[in-house]
Amino acid sequence: MALLESGEMYLETIYVLSLKSDNVRAIDIGEYMGFSKPSVSRAMGLLIKDGYITRDEEGYIKLTKAGEKIAKRIYERHTVLTQLLMGIGVDEKTAAEDACRVEHYISDKTFNAIKAHIKMHSKD
Repeated sequence: MALLESGEMYLETIYVLSLKSDNVRAIDIGEYMGFSKPSVSRAMGLLIKDGYITRDEEGYIKLTKAGEKIAKRIYERHTVLTQLLMGIGVDEKTAAEDACRVEHYISDKTFNAIKAHIKMHSKD
């Protein structure tokens, strides 16, 4: 089943929060994203049903392999696109906001071309 942009955003948020702590709860996700408790609860239910996350007895949320694969893909797109935009002179806040919009819609082909271009032109 195709995941909507909002689902990808939730998975990316869970991934980012899990890098900081093994104990991610719905309340943490809501605070990070600025979403209401009912919205987060509904989204978590859908992500559990679709096999992207699990929630244990204590309420801790973990990405499944499928969820982690998508989350890492979106996170990589976000960071690469943010860096690219900042590299051409866009301020960090705008670059991050624009990257967040683009990351969900850009094709793999175009994203891979951007990564190859950056690698080819990096000063390393």
